[in-house]
Amino acid sequence: MLSLDVEAVQAFVMVADLQSFTRAADALGTTQAAISVKLKRLEEKVGRRLIERTPRHVRLSAEGAVFIQPARDFLAAHDRAVAGLFSCARRFALGIAAHVAGPEVTTLLARLNEHDPALTIEVQVDNSRNLLDAFDRGELDAAIVRREDDRRDGEVLGPEHFGWFAAPNFRCRPDEPIRLAALSPACGVRDIGTHALDDAGIAWTEVFLGGGSSVVMAAVSAGLAMAVFSERLAPVGTVEVSRKFNLPPLPSSEIVLHSTLTDQRSRDALRTIACAFREHRAAAA
Repeated sequence: MLSLDVEAVQAFVMVADLQSFTRAADALGTTQAAISVKLKRLEEKVGRRLIERTPRHVRLSAEGAVFIQPARDFLAAHDRAVAGLFSCARRFALGIAAHVAGPEVTTLLARLNEHDPALTIEVQVDNSRNLLDAFDRGELDAAIVRREDDRRDGEVLGPEHFGWFAAPNFRCRPDEPIRLAALSPACGVRDIGTHALDDAGIAWTEVFLGGGSSVVMAAVSAGLAMAVFSERLAPVGTVEVSRKFNLPPLPSSEIVLHSTLTDQRSRDALRTIACAFREHRAAAA
């Protein structure tokens, strides 16, 4: 009967998620050589090449693409079994920036619950600045935010690109200021747009401010205003209108995971969060 080594399967899944032997080694706290050895032993045991590796690319082989979900299920079952032996209730407070929280959050929370069912997960959604303040006060165990100007250290989960979005029927006459909708005056994404307009000498006015993301999306979808959105989170049915209205380009940012937790259980949870986030973004690309 074929038996699988947990660490070897974990190495395979990490390489597949991060598309890099080096990043997989960093995430697992080991060396690239050790990752390569574990993957080679796994491939020899299953009799299949699972990862295609070239000087420029690391990707799943056809056999690896078939094996990846069973491998995840195998690791999840192992984690549940181990958690059952050492289960004790624990609170994990996670902050997610409003302009970061997208469809991947469902995957992230489900994967975190699979990894450690004993965790009580508390999620706080707010703008990046408020979450970083809460994180600094020790109120959050981890925070997923847009990179702020302070350039503080954190684990980069991926790039974030922004655009000007509006309903297809949105109209703005040349002699009128651009009508904007935003979450709040403290919203960093709002600042990205307003600073770009100011630098370009384009007049603007806010016609919707606050009320939550649903209100902002409703205002934009109804054709009452335009707004700056992450390209992956723009409301369904809206279009990018920078060319149509001759609007300035917007700088990109990064999505970053911050945490100071060092115990193994917490580090495992953080690794689960990072992998789930990257996996969902890669699948949606």
